[in-house]
Amino acid sequence: MFKTRLLSGILLVIIALATIISGDYVLFFTLLAVSLIGMRELYRAMKVQDEKINLLAVAGYLGAVLYYLAVLLDFERYGVLAIIFGLVLLMFVYVFTYPTYEAGQVMPALFGIVYVAVMLSFIYLTRELPGGKFHVWLIFLCSWGCDTCAYCVGMLIGKHKMAPVLSPKKSVEGAVGGVAGAALLGVIYAAATQGPMLEYAVICAIGALISMVGDLAASAIKRNQGIKDYGKLIPGHGGILDRFDSVIFTAPVIYFLSLVMIEI
Repeated sequence: MFKTRLLSGILLVIIALATIISGDYVLFFTLLAVSLIGMRELYRAMKVQDEKINLLAVAGYLGAVLYYLAVLLDFERYGVLAIIFGLVLLMFVYVFTYPTYEAGQVMPALFGIVYVAVMLSFIYLTRELPGGKFHVWLIFLCSWGCDTCAYCVGMLIGKHKMAPVLSPKKSVEGAVGGVAGAALLGVIYAAATQGPMLEYAVICAIGALISMVGDLAASAIKRNQGIKDYGKLIPGHGGILDRFDSVIFTAPVIYFLSLVMIEI
């Protein structure tokens, strides 16, 4: 199991390197594909659809595609409009096929657009910022770096449970180690890229804190729905949402923190 997880992790890193370094349309369409797969995982978990696709799910996927087109055209001008249009599209299906779908399916369908597609799009938006080819890596440093450091510290000295009901294995000591480790990685990354050390350290520390919320939020959804993993796409890791649960939350945070850093 460990070998499978390790090999899958290495492959993920290679894909991330290739797509993010390439940027532009390569990153854009990769994120769109990842978002649609992640939405499918969430839709199945939240009972929006089952193995077979339905009209409500199609409306959700179409809403995500339209949002990504808005991002490509002009995020600031068309982004919110695209999300609103996605809501209208879902409600159109809900109303004119009534009573085929329930309100308890429509709400998660919209949530999927925002939680997966919108949040992940900030990886692309960060990459497109001035200096984005450097800033975008902070998303993964604070997410995956925090996860790794928290796991190691928690295994070594973890005693106090952080969320005993939701995630019994996570400890307060591990959380502190994760934040400190992410900040240290930010310093190392700044030294390697000749970037601002203090800013990178602070951004990674803040991102690490947010990443833990993302991780726990994904776990809470799985527990509510009675599932272990969102999918089986990535051997040893689960589905897209199992691997990107923390990245989903850190991507927009790093984007806006990068904007602040650019303005300063």
